[in-house]
Amino acid sequence: MSKSPKTFSQSRRGFRPYYSDKDKFYPISSENWAYWFQKWLEILQPNIPPAENYELTLRLTGDGEIQILNHQYRDQNQPTDVLAFAAMEVNIPRPKVLDSDLQLYLGDIVISVETAIRQARQLEHSLTTELVWLAAHGFLHLLGWDHLDEQSWQQMVKQQLFLLNAVGINIEK
Repeated sequence: MSKSPKTFSQSRRGFRPYYSDKDKFYPISSENWAYWFQKWLEILQPNIPPAENYELTLRLTGDGEIQILNHQYRDQNQPTDVLAFAAMEVNIPRPKVLDSDLQLYLGDIVISVETAIRQARQLEHSLTTELVWLAAHGFLHLLGWDHLDEQSWQQMVKQQLFLLNAVGINIEK
């Protein structure tokens, strides 16, 4: 179920998706993904340098590939639902302003569709809802959020609920 990554570039006109034709059968259109990421960026107004364009990669894959990545980067030899690889580390000084011609790459979000399907069934909501939930989680990680303890986990869940509600997806977690 490995798919080519979707890359979104955000400019004054919004996120523009780049994807291969193989990805078209997924339940969420590239336009919806682009809208959600753009909306979330506007809502959060993260502490990132202003740039003309923002970019991220969203990869929808299967348990096999995400297990390899989870083992390689987190030393966890098992599938997981979502991984995020932030391009900007939290403790690295960031420029105040980027050259207006440059894109600011936020990082990569990798989601296992197989795990998302199982979780959607367990939670009794749609695959679309679960995929967007996981994308919001990964997006927060790209912007520097983390959950090292129960309190930070609860704050992150609350923020994910806020992001989904902001784009018209209402769930109870």
